[in-house]
Amino acid sequence: MAALTIGSTVELLNGIEMPRLGLGVWRAEDGQETEKAVLTALETGYRSIDTASMYNNEQGVGLAVRNSGIPRDEIFVTTKVWNSEQGYTSTIKALESSLDRLQMDYVDLYLVHWPVVGKYKETYRALEELYEKGLVRAIGVSNFNISHLEDLMGSCRVKPMVNQVEFHPLHTQKKLFAFCRKEGIQLEAWRPLMQGRLELPLLTELANKYGKTAAQIVLRWHLQLGVVVIPKSVQENRIHENAAIFDFELEPEDMNRIDALNQNQRFGADPDNFDF
Repeated sequence: MAALTIGSTVELLNGIEMPRLGLGVWRAEDGQETEKAVLTALETGYRSIDTASMYNNEQGVGLAVRNSGIPRDEIFVTTKVWNSEQGYTSTIKALESSLDRLQMDYVDLYLVHWPVVGKYKETYRALEELYEKGLVRAIGVSNFNISHLEDLMGSCRVKPMVNQVEFHPLHTQKKLFAFCRKEGIQLEAWRPLMQGRLELPLLTELANKYGKTAAQIVLRWHLQLGVVVIPKSVQENRIHENAAIFDFELEPEDMNRIDALNQNQRFGADPDNFDF
C-alpha cells in the first residue's frame, strides 16, 4: 500500500474519491464554534467534513467552507437525513433544507442516519433519486447492521457506497466489516476515539513506543485497517493532533494487539434497538 498522507482517499463504488480522514462536528455549537473548528481543520489539510441535519450546525459548516478560500469541489461534505425526516417525500425535502442551510448546490455524501423500521427503504429510494439528479455525489447509510444492509440491497437500485458506524478498538464489528468489504461498501467510523476512553495499558505502551498519543495510535489503526475515520473535535490542538498520524506506521503485530482489545462494547445506541 502506498504511504498514507492527509490527502489520501478511498475510491467508492461509483468511482468518487472520499478522504480517509475527516472532521466530525457532532455536538459542535452552530456559529463560531463550528466555523472555527472547520476552518482549523481545512487549514490543517483536512478535506472532509461530516455533519448532519440533527447536529443543527450545517449553517456553520457551509459558512466555514465558503470562507476557507478552498474550491468547493476540493472539499468532501457529508450530511444525513434524520429519523423524523425519513420517508420518501420528506427525505427529498430534508435534503433541500440541508442544502439551503449549507448554502451549497450539492453534497458529496448523503446518508440515512439510522435504520428506522418501516421507513429506511423509502428513505433510501429518495436518496437514489437525489443521486440520479446530481444533488448528491454518493449515497449510503449509517448505523446499518448486516440484516439492514441485506434487506436494503434486496430492493435498491444503487448499492450503498458507505456505511458509517460506531467502530473502535473496543467495538471492532468484525462480521460487519468483513461483509461491507465483500460488498464494496466503505466502512466509516464514528466515535473512533471511544469518547476519550483511551486509558488502556496497551494504548499507553504503544504511544510510548511510537512517540505518539493514544488517540493518534487509535486513529492510525483505523487508517491501516482501511476504515475512513472522522474524529470530532472543536479544539485547535486536538484537530492538529488528530491529523499528525501520517509520519509513522503501526507494525502488524501491534495492529493485531489492538484488534484483540475488542469487547463488543458500544458507547452509542444499538441499531437493532433504538427509540429516537
